[in-house]
Amino acid sequence: MNINGYEIKPGANLWNANLEGANLSGADLRGANLRNANLEGAYLRNADLEGAYLEGADLKDANLENANLKDADLKDAYLEGANLKDANLKGAYFEGADVTNTILDTEKINDDKDLRIKELEDEVKKLKALLDTP
Repeated sequence: MNINGYEIKPGANLWNANLEGANLSGADLRGANLRNANLEGAYLRNADLEGAYLEGADLKDANLENANLKDADLKDAYLEGANLKDANLKGAYFEGADVTNTILDTEKINDDKDLRIKELEDEVKKLKALLDTP
């Protein structure tokens, strides 16, 4: 698949790529390097991003519904308003990520399997509480 001049395939090097608003629905991006990529408003529904490197990526308002983000590195990623409903977040790394107004499917959280999702949800609640304080 070729989008905006970028070859989209497993393990692709898309470091610093501008994929704003791109339709990557169902794309196979396992292990892809998307560090610092602009994916603002991108449509990544059902995309396979297992083990992808999304450190510092801009995913503002991106649709990642049903996406596979297992073991993905989202350190310092910007996820404000992103839709992560029904996404597989097992083993995903979110340190320093901005998850303001991120949509998460909290019904799927259980004690062991999705502990990191629970931790992420707690961070979102803390951020919301800080924003609501006068």
